[in-house]
Amino acid sequence: MAPRNLTRSQPTGMTGHCARWTGPREEIFTVLMQTQQHLTAKDVFALLRPTCPELGLTTVYRTLDLLNQAGLARKVMTGDGQVRFEYRRADQSDHHHHLICTACGMILNYSNFEQDELDLVRRTEAALSKAHGFLIRDHNIEFHGLCPACRPGGERSVIALGGDAPPPVAAARRRRPSRKASS
Repeated sequence: MAPRNLTRSQPTGMTGHCARWTGPREEIFTVLMQTQQHLTAKDVFALLRPTCPELGLTTVYRTLDLLNQAGLARKVMTGDGQVRFEYRRADQSDHHHHLICTACGMILNYSNFEQDELDLVRRTEAALSKAHGFLIRDHNIEFHGLCPACRPGGERSVIALGGDAPPPVAAARRRRPSRKASS
């Protein structure tokens, strides 16, 4: 493998967030820019590990955090307990909100906003700005619930349609037979 250029040109927005823009950081950023998926740090690490064996998982976590602080990535908390990241365009032309399934962790981006929703967000931003003197630059709206597959009656649902199904029963613990010392 050819030696990597250790210092590269930082993307706009990174100035002041890190001292050096290294090859591995560039590759992490490129992965985010090239996917529409919401990736965990471990996902990014697994994607880059074959081509960047010197990359450490700690570098991935730190770089994703730096990109989030700089506004070039967005952290998304999901129902599966994972923190995921997505690329965020500087011009916000990719602005969208999320529907997050709290059962399976699926994230659905939606940008076909209803006019009532847009009006509510604008009014809320204006009221908050006025009340708190806060300059609002962005917002993040997430709706948490159950996707079609996880909701009652769905293919992954544990709740049957039209009835009150009991909660899933945990598997019984198996006990090992006790070993007695022979006398």
